[in-house]
Amino acid sequence: MKAAVLYEANKPLEIEEFDLPDIADDQVRVRLMASGVCHSDWHIVKGEWVDVNRPPVILGHEGAGVVEEVGPAVHSVKAGDHVVLSWTRNCGLCEMCQVGYSNLCEEPWDQRGQPLFAGGGRPMKRMNALGTFSTETIVPQDVAIPIDREIPFGQAALVGCGVMTGVGAALNTAQVQPGKSVAVFGCGGVGLNVIQGAAIAGAEPIIAIDILDNKLEMGRQFGATHTVNSAQVAPVAAIRELTEGKGAHYAFEAIGLVPEPFAQAIHCTRRRGVTVYVGHAPDNTPVDFDAKILAMEKMVIGSLYGSCRPRIDFPRIFALYKAGKLKLDELVTRVYPLEEVNAAFDALAKGEVARSVLDLT
Repeated sequence: MKAAVLYEANKPLEIEEFDLPDIADDQVRVRLMASGVCHSDWHIVKGEWVDVNRPPVILGHEGAGVVEEVGPAVHSVKAGDHVVLSWTRNCGLCEMCQVGYSNLCEEPWDQRGQPLFAGGGRPMKRMNALGTFSTETIVPQDVAIPIDREIPFGQAALVGCGVMTGVGAALNTAQVQPGKSVAVFGCGGVGLNVIQGAAIAGAEPIIAIDILDNKLEMGRQFGATHTVNSAQVAPVAAIRELTEGKGAHYAFEAIGLVPEPFAQAIHCTRRRGVTVYVGHAPDNTPVDFDAKILAMEKMVIGSLYGSCRPRIDFPRIFALYKAGKLKLDELVTRVYPLEEVNAAFDALAKGEVARSVLDLT
């Protein structure tokens, strides 16, 4: 197998060849066909997430492919099945799984099945124990979610993180109500999916906030009714003006880069407004606001993976796609071979794409 390895933060990824070990009884070997290039990968490239997935590591956590081999204890998929990989475990036994929040499963990432350097036998760590910037991977059966064969692999891969994170934040975490106002800070891959999740929920108006006009235009394509360029105007005042001076019912921070939007997302909501933190900030990112602002029963909540239950919500996402109610094709701005993964990161850093996909075939 081939894989793209990050050896050091802020350095280009390198393409290496590896061998895969034999699978365990409860594991699945997947021939990866496509991987999304996500901002979470970029955080690791830039050295902003030092607590997890420290280099050297095979990056990638948005993957789709074909099951090549299953262990004798596997019952949920079989060879030949098309699957999307979940980057959280779904053990079904821990407290969080039992109460319906398998996105918060307490089972740690399964580090078995790490690829080995050809000839040398030294293992290489994989991001989130997936490492989807590769042609093959070995995973436990609970993270391989079967999908319909007619779903394109590139579009399917994006559901493995960015789509589910954004759409789920609107539909599952916030449970946006029809006719309520929504503000979304950031029109990257996740923010665009928050926007279309809000549109599916029937929100009105849906206000997209970004500093790039091309990203704001993407926001309109995915369902925003109004846009605010926060490099040109004060976003909180602009949002209040668009919501009769009261503020939005819901606000989503989907940038995760700098502190200001985290605070602005609270300030722009009305009384009993709900602010959802979707973007995962770099380590040690302080958010400064006066606690008195919460006295009007404003609520702030984090959202991990769109509060999803992959075996329930992935099929739901694909059903919406097939019904023409959710955009996946439009998310795939560019497709790169594995060998051009660094060019994909350059496009992400410049804000040129909604999402790039690696073609691993």
